[in-house]
Amino acid sequence: MQVDAHQHFWSFSEEEYAWIVSNGLDALRRDFLPPDLAPILKAHGIDATIAVQARQSVEETEWLLGLAAENPWIVGVVGWMHLAGGGVEEEVARLRTLPGGDRLVGMRHVIQDEPDGFMDAAPFREGVRQLGALDLAYDLLIFERQAEEAVRFCAALDEQRIVLDHIGKPRIKDRVLEPWAKAMGELGAMPHVSVKLSGLVTEADWETWTPADLRPYIDVAMEAFGEGRVMFGSDWPVCTLAAEYGAVVESLGPWTADSGTGAAIRAYGPLGPDIAS
Repeated sequence: MQVDAHQHFWSFSEEEYAWIVSNGLDALRRDFLPPDLAPILKAHGIDATIAVQARQSVEETEWLLGLAAENPWIVGVVGWMHLAGGGVEEEVARLRTLPGGDRLVGMRHVIQDEPDGFMDAAPFREGVRQLGALDLAYDLLIFERQAEEAVRFCAALDEQRIVLDHIGKPRIKDRVLEPWAKAMGELGAMPHVSVKLSGLVTEADWETWTPADLRPYIDVAMEAFGEGRVMFGSDWPVCTLAAEYGAVVESLGPWTADSGTGAAIRAYGPLGPDIAS
């Protein structure tokens, strides 16, 4: 079984997905729903996916869980909740009572849009820490400039399963490896941290990228984490800004075809009765 560990759905509106509007991402200004993705997965031999939040709203988390209830191939949902506000245990318990609630595997906050020091704040760290006791992972979304802060964050939460999205968004377009590569080595040395080979094509030059442009960054991730903690993620439909789904699979699949599903299970826990490592 092959799992795409990172993709998104949305029913587009300018108000709810302002990040699409503000960044001029016109190709994403439409609905992207399970019927759009299902034939693409089938065409490329992908059996299941993990749907990840795309706006910071509990209502979106509830909606994603509903999609998972209706589509068995959505084997996990990484949602959003206000982690720094208290009541984490109660809110997770409520979400798990909803249709698809058994597919809740993690939470994410869009830290890349937050000011420096956000990950150092005690209330936020405490909220993330509580996820571990509830058997949920935490997806870490950062820019390269936040890598040093992310290292401190992960080191302080050494009992929490953490998944680094988009290999920490290195500056692939500029062909710059440091200081990102150093931080990857530090994060990879922490056994509770995993990484997704996702989002690479959109960090490269959208018009001219080639697989060779991605290779140095993939090599760093593989050396830092080892194949047992590296998983494949398409980042569909965001990836379509730079590449079709098949091109992403061809560029990243060789590194994760044999171990990516197992890495996803180790990071997120059981992903349904038909998904085996």
